[in-house]
Amino acid sequence: MDVVVIETPQLGDRTYLVHDGSVALVIDPQRDTDRVEEAARTAGVRITHVAETHLHNDYVTGGLVLAGKLGAEYLVNAADNVSFNRSPVSDGHVLQVGRLTVRVVATPGHTHTHLAYVVREDTHDGGMEAVFSGGSLLYGSVGRTDLVSPEDTATLAHAQYSSVRKLVSSAAPEAALYPTHGFGSFCSIGPASRANASTLAEQSASNHALTDPSEEHFVAELLENITAYPAYYAHMSPLNAAGPGPADLSVPDSVDPEELGRRLGSGEWVVDLRHRIAFADDHLNGSVGFEYGNGSNFTSYLGWVIPWEQPLTLLGSRTEVEKAIRDLARIGIDSPDAAVGPDGDAGNGLSRLAPGVPHSSYPHGDWSVLLRERQPGDVVLDGRRPDEYKASHVDGAINVPVYELLRRTDGLPRARIWVHCATGYRASVAASLLDRAGRDVVLVDAKYRDAAAAGVPLSRQDSV
Repeated sequence: MDVVVIETPQLGDRTYLVHDGSVALVIDPQRDTDRVEEAARTAGVRITHVAETHLHNDYVTGGLVLAGKLGAEYLVNAADNVSFNRSPVSDGHVLQVGRLTVRVVATPGHTHTHLAYVVREDTHDGGMEAVFSGGSLLYGSVGRTDLVSPEDTATLAHAQYSSVRKLVSSAAPEAALYPTHGFGSFCSIGPASRANASTLAEQSASNHALTDPSEEHFVAELLENITAYPAYYAHMSPLNAAGPGPADLSVPDSVDPEELGRRLGSGEWVVDLRHRIAFADDHLNGSVGFEYGNGSNFTSYLGWVIPWEQPLTLLGSRTEVEKAIRDLARIGIDSPDAAVGPDGDAGNGLSRLAPGVPHSSYPHGDWSVLLRERQPGDVVLDGRRPDEYKASHVDGAINVPVYELLRRTDGLPRARIWVHCATGYRASVAASLLDRAGRDVVLVDAKYRDAAAAGVPLSRQDSV
């Protein structure tokens, strides 16, 4: 048995191609299935089965499209209310994928109908085992239990406690563990782990969900650590239940300059993908900055901040736009328009893409600039989550998480606003939103962990 890991770091998820050298099972494929097909070609195997651990809340699945294209069986929980044909499976179901035996284990917690898959290689000496846990048992933690509904959160937390114990008893201690979530995904909850691989035995010795002897204590701790998650999550499970179609990853023809100017002037969402400092120094008036970079924060925060199903125009180089389109397709934002400039021509390209459109800019600096230039009456805005703010924050700062800024901007003081976050990324998005709203803003492009050493007074008082 071989397991090929297909990473999606932009969402903190993994897809798995499990094969015996001839045929393969795919578990939890992302919507851009070309990566899975390429992995199968590289391994020289044929995909005969595609399996879902659950109806995902953080991305649009590619399972239905992949299975249909390849003529593979599509394994989905029999209890899931879906609008497409599937091969229904449930707890205890056993099937063969070449020389691999696949056993289905019901593991409610992340969702009511969550499944895990225990895969065993059939050999004369017993073979190896691997456990594909989806959003159940993760490295160091578990999948969050509040995505179904507030009323079900505690019940699912209790179910999660029982499910992870059931799961570790379903395979040998040395079985390798392969979760879908837990690599930066907002679907995980509890202590973060930097592990890239683990076994059931290792998790049994270190994972708080398995070491805590008190179910009540575990549940209380889980509920206490629930934090905000992206707003687009509300749309993912319904899309997956309806049966999503294929992703269109093509780069559209560039929007003509006159039309781009009209969109900016009418307040449509034009998203500039350049580096946050390049955006701060010079951008088209009315655009917002979501730095693409390596894409690690782009997808989640754009889907979180910009209202769902609004017309969207991407502004950037062809390389940036192409990558952004792929990332957005994973969360159901299909076929955005684009104003495409040449690679490596960030600044001069703006004028060519929209001649006659006024430009804007705002200052930026590190903590030393804040200390040196902040004036009495200026406001410091912390764009992090409330739990981050509560743990520690700049003395006197107000907390408006970036994902709440659109609806709360009108309530902010009419003063110069210095905006920061943990790394500068969320602050850059917030600064661009404030600039778009006509506010006087300064981007603090610095890591929060460096604030104290720079001499910035910090407070640990509760959020206000």
